[in-house]
Amino acid sequence: MTRVKRGVIKNKRRKNVLAQTKGFRFGRSKKEVQAKDALLHAGNYAFAHRKDKKSDKRKLWTLKINASVRPHSLSYSKFIDGLKKKKIELDRKILADLAQNNPRVFEKIIKSI
Repeated sequence: MTRVKRGVIKNKRRKNVLAQTKGFRFGRSKKEVQAKDALLHAGNYAFAHRKDKKSDKRKLWTLKINASVRPHSLSYSKFIDGLKKKKIELDRKILADLAQNNPRVFEKIIKSI
């Protein structure tokens, strides 16, 4: 059987791992074993937090809508219920944007309920 020298491939793999961990703190950006472990955890956190980001955005939209509806003596839940009964199909992202950037249009929506 012929001899296989693996130096080039091993170095390329090591260089790739260390390039991905550039900017990590301490040995995680310099030592291959720690870098691999850090990458594994980083991937898990990235996956989980991509899911969390969606829920965080929805919570923020809810807060913005609630804050804009309160001065009109409505609660968030009654406002959403009124929208559904009137069959106004605007999602929370659009409503939050209107509440923040176009208060006049948002007031018209509130008065239509």
